[in-house]
Amino acid sequence: MTHEELIAALDNRFTFHPPKGDQVERYESIRDDARVFAESVCALAPESRERALFLTKLEEAVMWANASIARNE
Repeated sequence: MTHEELIAALDNRFTFHPPKGDQVERYESIRDDARVFAESVCALAPESRERALFLTKLEEAVMWANASIARNE
């Protein structure tokens, strides 16, 4: 990666990307689907460190999915 490519990649990672088009609706759909999954797992799995980690990782997955939309469109 050239220096210019690195700077462009860092700009993309650390710059606000205002939503455009149908992105807001897609962000909401991802969050809604994750919420349903989280509720299902919380109903089935006992409260535990593992369940807490699941919730944290699911939050991370939602964030990365939405970042994929924001950063690459």
